[in-house]
Amino acid sequence: MTTTAEVALSYQMALRNQLDVTANNIANMSTSGFQGSQPLFAEFLVEIDSDGNEISYVEDSGTLRNTAPGPLNATGNQLDIGLQGEGYFVVESAGEFLYTRNGSFRLDDSGRLTTSGGNAVLDDRDNPIVVSPGETFISISRDGVVRTENGEIGRLRIVTFANQQDMELLGNSLLRTNQVPIDAAGTEVVQGMLEGSNVIAITEMTRMIDLLRSYQSANQLITSDEDRQEQAIDILTRIV
Repeated sequence: MTTTAEVALSYQMALRNQLDVTANNIANMSTSGFQGSQPLFAEFLVEIDSDGNEISYVEDSGTLRNTAPGPLNATGNQLDIGLQGEGYFVVESAGEFLYTRNGSFRLDDSGRLTTSGGNAVLDDRDNPIVVSPGETFISISRDGVVRTENGEIGRLRIVTFANQQDMELLGNSLLRTNQVPIDAAGTEVVQGMLEGSNVIAITEMTRMIDLLRSYQSANQLITSDEDRQEQAIDILTRIV
């Protein structure tokens, strides 16, 4: 493979990753609490001779998550909870603390407040919030206090982190991190509302079209380089 093809291929591989990220954003435009992402790229220089001449390749250096809040949409469901401000709900999955902004909650058979995936939603003492049998009225105040007709049963734990980019996206709007959580002071809880995805549809669709065009251009460059090599071989090996 020639240098031209190698450079074009590195660019094409970077574009493929960006296509995957953009496609995932588009697929989650309707996912509550979803935060869109975009890949980060860097220039990777390779020295090719003793004169210091270099070739520039494209290097995939990571993914940047958009932590801006999505729009709050009214649902009227008393177990739908939105956040105004930064922060995440704390949930437990198989003994591990995970974090989410998707406040589409429900009650399981034992009365625990859970995510749609069955993970227990935790209070400020890291205990599951449990509604007793027969309790039907659930009220959640702006400061996260959960009450039923029989009184207060807990306070939602809302946390944030020093580096929100150092969080691993697991799927279903769940995130994991080894950082020490910080109480998200100033964040308000809004009952009966869900935070929508912060993905802007028209932006992602436009980006997808541009990426596809760039990918096709890189592919054409590789094909042209291969044709050039074949022509050169044909000329050089031709019997005169």
